[in-house]
Amino acid sequence: MSKDWNLPWEGGCRCGRVRFRITASPLLTAACHCTGCQRMTGSAYSLSVAIPGDGFAVIQGEPVIGGMHGEDHHFFCPYCMSWMFTRLGFTDAFVNVRAPMLDDPSWFVPFIETYTSEKLPWASTPAVHSYPQFPAPEDIEALLREFAQTR
Repeated sequence: MSKDWNLPWEGGCRCGRVRFRITASPLLTAACHCTGCQRMTGSAYSLSVAIPGDGFAVIQGEPVIGGMHGEDHHFFCPYCMSWMFTRLGFTDAFVNVRAPMLDDPSWFVPFIETYTSEKLPWASTPAVHSYPQFPAPEDIEALLREFAQTR
């Protein structure tokens, strides 16, 4: 089923010095409850939209790597330090964009929630699927298909 996402979307950091554009439909939406996300957001969880890698581009400014400096790269505005997006070290297939960084995140609802094993006891989301850590690799394709049917 083809969805009209009204693309392209744009977004940026809090101060506006770094901007990005999304030209491909989202693959999945998520809330992550891991303690790393809690600490980087200063909240109970992070909210993200998985975007195909070739459908995401920084169009203004130059984000810097922050957070943990491991295999995954968390990109921030060098001025206001807003956490904007993450590129996973094992793939260029998608970029996890922080949903609140979109100019209009009003449509966003997390489809899955991850790391519920680390969630704060009072934190809840309307996610359809919950995982103590991440979904099993063999479940990803079915999740992507199911998410594609939700819009």
